[in-house]
Amino acid sequence: MKSAWFPLMPENRSNLLLAAILLAMVMGCVFRSDRETMSRPESSELPVASASPVTAQPTPESPTKKPDAGDFVVEQQDLSVARFQRLDNQVKTEKMLEKAADRLNQALILPHDILIRARSCGEQNAFYDAKDRSVTVCFEMMERFHGVFRAGGESEERAYEKMFDAMRFVFLHEVGHALIDAYKLPVAGNEEDAADRLAAYVNLTELGEDGVKAVYAASDAFNLEAKQSASAKRKFADEHLLNEQRFYTSLCMIYGSDASKHARIVDAGYLPKERAVRCRNEYQRTVESWRSLLEPWRKR
Repeated sequence: MKSAWFPLMPENRSNLLLAAILLAMVMGCVFRSDRETMSRPESSELPVASASPVTAQPTPESPTKKPDAGDFVVEQQDLSVARFQRLDNQVKTEKMLEKAADRLNQALILPHDILIRARSCGEQNAFYDAKDRSVTVCFEMMERFHGVFRAGGESEERAYEKMFDAMRFVFLHEVGHALIDAYKLPVAGNEEDAADRLAAYVNLTELGEDGVKAVYAASDAFNLEAKQSASAKRKFADEHLLNEQRFYTSLCMIYGSDASKHARIVDAGYLPKERAVRCRNEYQRTVESWRSLLEPWRKR
């Protein structure tokens, strides 16, 4: 089982820089509500980082680089809840957070330190806290995702594997909030949606098959949670989009990254054709926008 959140990236310098910068980032239209969890294409059908047919517009002349005054810093936490021993051991033994911080620090200029941690929070959540400039991934959210996949019919080990895939997406999402805050980036729209798109983009373009698996796992989690909580009261005032919307947006990013390789998403009816025809442009706008916004903060 490949559980590490951030596998080694390509040696190509520009890809490494963009991938680490965009680690921004713990856990549509009409969709047939009775459809089961989406099956991913076989691994042979999945694109590698260089497979995307979308060609972004050239980045304008690089602005003056900012001073580098900080790092991503892992803050170790003592385990406070015994049932999370397996998760805590794996995160620490495989040095998941340390590897993520190292890749970020190789490529990112920061105006201040940003803490990253995994711990028991007493709630099912993952979040960025602007007060102490920290990204926290909660074991309770990992546990919830595992339960969602088990309830969706996955085996114990398969649910555990998919949980870690989905948590890669969640972690990138939260780091996205941290970068938006640290760089005081403009966000013309819903910041939660922007962080979702950023997490999807870096997974799809820079992390190869593991990244594609992460976005598929996240989309499955959104879809299953929507079904499993169908009778619950909708939180329309919440800043996050509804799970159904996050599901379609994730699929749209996958499809837009390479329509020919991911045609099954549309052919099987998971993503409506009315939305699919716009996905390539949605994906390309995401690429161009984030590259432009983050250019001053990239290390050379």
